[in-house]
Amino acid sequence: MKKRVFVAGHRGMVGSAIVRLLERTGGAEIITRSRDELDLTSQAAVAAFFQAERIDQVYLAAAKVGGIHANDTYPAEFLYENIMIAANVIDSAHHANVGRLLFLGSSCIYPKLAPQPIDEASLMTGPLEPTNEPYAIAKIAGIKLCESYNRQYGRDYRSIMPTNLYGPGDSYHPENAHVIPALIRRFHAATEQNSDEIVIWGSGTPLREFMHVDDMASASVFLMNLDRQALGQVAEPMLSHLNAGVGTDCSIRDLAEMLADLSGFRGRLVFDPSKPDGTPRKLMDSSKLRSLGWSPGISLKDGLRDAIDWYHANIRQVRG
Repeated sequence: MKKRVFVAGHRGMVGSAIVRLLERTGGAEIITRSRDELDLTSQAAVAAFFQAERIDQVYLAAAKVGGIHANDTYPAEFLYENIMIAANVIDSAHHANVGRLLFLGSSCIYPKLAPQPIDEASLMTGPLEPTNEPYAIAKIAGIKLCESYNRQYGRDYRSIMPTNLYGPGDSYHPENAHVIPALIRRFHAATEQNSDEIVIWGSGTPLREFMHVDDMASASVFLMNLDRQALGQVAEPMLSHLNAGVGTDCSIRDLAEMLADLSGFRGRLVFDPSKPDGTPRKLMDSSKLRSLGWSPGISLKDGLRDAIDWYHANIRQVRG
């Protein structure tokens, strides 16, 4: 009998990638609900859903997400909605006796000046990056909820922390998008308009690690299906989350130059240092997950080309 697997956030970039992978591999009955069908910030609605659906596994990929501008502009919504989603889904899964749950977090949970590369033990060892602190706190709460239900009730609820993600299904909102989709959109528009210059926020010096969302989906499914005893060899009861990344980073300047080349933009790149840079460097130490047998398979250049192709194929939809 196939496992009934609920993918929360199936229309988002990560959730849709997980659904695509589960559909390709088979063996699961995939359960999804749109935001109109199930409000994950409603405790009563989420509890009723879990009691009715007999779910075996949950991928908790639903979240309110956005880039630096969005996080800095809407801190209350980012904190409230993400805490409510995590609390409602994890608690309702427990009460419905869901066997296994995977909570998807973010690399922003780590201190702004954490030693590089960042390992899992860096959690809560220093101040967070102020521009996305509310989102980070909500994700930390989700990790600790999973660990607490494991400790108190013997649950098998796991957490995975991806590095910066990009790829099909990303948000191309003109103000709230992350750096890769924002630049893809701007380079495309500049090429169409024959612009000779693009101004980019920040100095261009921050270093970031980027992973294609299909690699994140493979890491998530791998960790979900990993034997509990094997996981216990690298994850501690109150330090149970695992990082997922590619192991290398690049500067925002280098990223912009690569995207400009792939997009066919031949104008000048001008960096505006009066705008916020965010964390100076953010590289994940994913050695624990790799030691268990997972590794990424998509290079940055190939991944960016795929993201650009997806944008061109869906440009009417993403531009609204």
